[in-house]
Amino acid sequence: MSRTAILVDGAFFLKRYKALYTKPEDNTPEAAAKNLYTMCLSHLTEGRPQKRYETERQNKRPEHKGYSVEHQLYRIFYYDCEPLDKKHHYPISKKAVDFSKSETAIFRKAFFDCLKEQRKVALRMGHLSEISGWIIKPRVQKEIFAGKRTYASLTDDDFILEVKQKTVDMKIGLDVASLTYKKFVDQIILVSGDADFLPAAKLARREGIDFILDPMHKDIPANLSEHIDGKRSTCPKPKPRPKTPKLEVVN
Repeated sequence: MSRTAILVDGAFFLKRYKALYTKPEDNTPEAAAKNLYTMCLSHLTEGRPQKRYETERQNKRPEHKGYSVEHQLYRIFYYDCEPLDKKHHYPISKKAVDFSKSETAIFRKAFFDCLKEQRKVALRMGHLSEISGWIIKPRVQKEIFAGKRTYASLTDDDFILEVKQKTVDMKIGLDVASLTYKKFVDQIILVSGDADFLPAAKLARREGIDFILDPMHKDIPANLSEHIDGKRSTCPKPKPRPKTPKLEVVN
């Protein structure tokens, strides 16, 4: 039985999680940790269960593709940073804000605690870089450039504090290299949609590792598809957007 390590880009996961897990009961840190763990464990089984295979073989169904493949979990590695916990002032109102008491900070800290309780889960924590300052949200920028908004109409809600993660990408790359060269695993599954991990993927594949990408049903760059051994998402599929009815022109 082959051994599988699952590496999760935390920032990417939480962003996609909000878009895919839309039920009210999924909004808690406990539910998010449980859903992540379930999503990862689902990668350990590929194909069809043996009982279903036997039934299809007896019925001679043409869609038969063979037995399922079982993998042994080596470990789940989760990469993220501690939430921002400093105090700042809003750019317009100048009111003080304590980010340690924000919903995001409270959720993430509880979420990390829940992950620590899961079996075979290891947290790889980076750190936040120095804060660059407040920037106007991209959506609001477009409205300003289009003449729909003016600078004088901006409020605190139109700004976000620019903070970047540090060492997270490096930790992922180092772990891929370590798992590969030390022959700890036969397969690596990366939950991400970022092309920054191309060098790590190339390294693993050159050493004979089966490298699978889980973009959580998100479209990925073409150059990323070229350097992986497969793509598979085990989380719920996004709900299809309603189609816009076409207008018919009557002559």
